[in-house]
Amino acid sequence: MRKTILAAAALGVGATAVNAGGIERTVFSTGFLFEDGDYAEFSIGGVSPDVSGTLGGEASGNMLDTYVAPSFAYKRQISDQLSLGLTVNQAAGANTAYPLGTDYAFAGATAELKTLTVTGLARYEFVENVSAIAGLRVETLEGVIGGLPLPPNPTATPPFPGGLYDLSTDKSTELGYVLGVAWEKPEIAARVALTYESEREHTLNTTETIAIAGFGVIPQAPGSFTSVIPQALTLEFQTGVAADTLVFGSVRWVEWSEFDVTPPVTSPNALASYQSDTTTFNLGVGRRFNETWSGAVTLSHEESSGDIFGNLGPTDGFTSIGLAATYTQDAYKVTAGLRYVEIGDTDTTAGASFTDNSAIAGGIRIGYSF
Repeated sequence: MRKTILAAAALGVGATAVNAGGIERTVFSTGFLFEDGDYAEFSIGGVSPDVSGTLGGEASGNMLDTYVAPSFAYKRQISDQLSLGLTVNQAAGANTAYPLGTDYAFAGATAELKTLTVTGLARYEFVENVSAIAGLRVETLEGVIGGLPLPPNPTATPPFPGGLYDLSTDKSTELGYVLGVAWEKPEIAARVALTYESEREHTLNTTETIAIAGFGVIPQAPGSFTSVIPQALTLEFQTGVAADTLVFGSVRWVEWSEFDVTPPVTSPNALASYQSDTTTFNLGVGRRFNETWSGAVTLSHEESSGDIFGNLGPTDGFTSIGLAATYTQDAYKVTAGLRYVEIGDTDTTAGASFTDNSAIAGGIRIGYSF
């Protein structure tokens, strides 16, 4: 019962995360390390946002593209005390695309951020039902911005008349680490796990151009800047509360105030940044209906900060409800989940107002024990 419900619980909380604190794509979890024996799983989640705003009476249209976030996890049981794990996922990302054909100030502006994160883990049960987790992480990051309007600056030398800005970066690869501790009480399906993820500071080499009316496209001098994928702390918990019924959840803090994108041409003004850190709360109930089927319902909330946001990522917190169901047959578990997300209102640095936005997120996870 415990493992079946956990599959639904994990998907309901994590696999369909949407903007859970800034640019977070897939929420990292050590839950797969607690599966019995050797285990592998593949997940894929898709998010369809509907995010629009107004500026000067003009509507932006939906400015966030639909995206898909796959992930993979593998666990090998070495001994009764020691297990090893590997995860591959997209820790962060962005898909901004203001529609063309409007009079909105940022019409046609695009931004894409891509990451690939590989984490190797070891879990060791050094006291009965108490274990330590440690691992190393390798992460790549790269980004592209296109058609972003820069305002005129008459005080610059020489005066800048304004233009359309493009940026592309080389791929950066950096190391990080994961540390954690967990306690279990299997007879009541109880577990509490605390996991710390270190920050990864990327140095990105840049290619920048500005298209100025009457002057054409003007290449800028090559340069570089640093951007941090911030540290995070996650508390995951679960416990059986009745026969075939499990309550589970998590609290996740991420230091998003350390993240910014400030390339040489726009320095010291950031193209994307966050003033506040985020704390995301998840709570759910899982229920086994029979030997084959189980399900879960989840609620998630991330408090709106009230900060002013950049024009490439105008969302501030969210509240969501999700449903997930798991089908179990022999060594296989297939879980599907769906979430509806209400995205928090915000104003941007350009004075735009983004309100009444939402997203639909869905995912599927296939697990195999061997």
